[in-house]
Amino acid sequence: MPYIEFKGKQIEIDEDGYIQNLDDWSPELAEYMAQQDGITLTEHHWEVVNFLRDYYQKYQIAPMIKILVKEMAKMFGPEKGNTKYLYSLFPDGPAKQACRYAGLPKPTGCV
Repeated sequence: MPYIEFKGKQIEIDEDGYIQNLDDWSPELAEYMAQQDGITLTEHHWEVVNFLRDYYQKYQIAPMIKILVKEMAKMFGPEKGNTKYLYSLFPDGPAKQACRYAGLPKPTGCV
């Protein structure tokens, strides 16, 4: 299995870059992963990341993009619960990229 080196520790990831042990996640690791992608996480990114972590804790599944958009709209309103806004934050795919930063498994329905 591949891994990333972070703070002197080897963190196991899958071939798509998702961490394998959810307990290895930390906000600092999320920042590091985002930096590797050329992204600086802002409060707007963190709203999505924290939303996903809460959603996963509640339902034990990472939501696909349709569900993410719908649930974000319920919680934050239509200006944040839409595909265009989410892609502006996570250009490689809001559900996939944000879940990776959130330390969650790859969302269902993602290729």
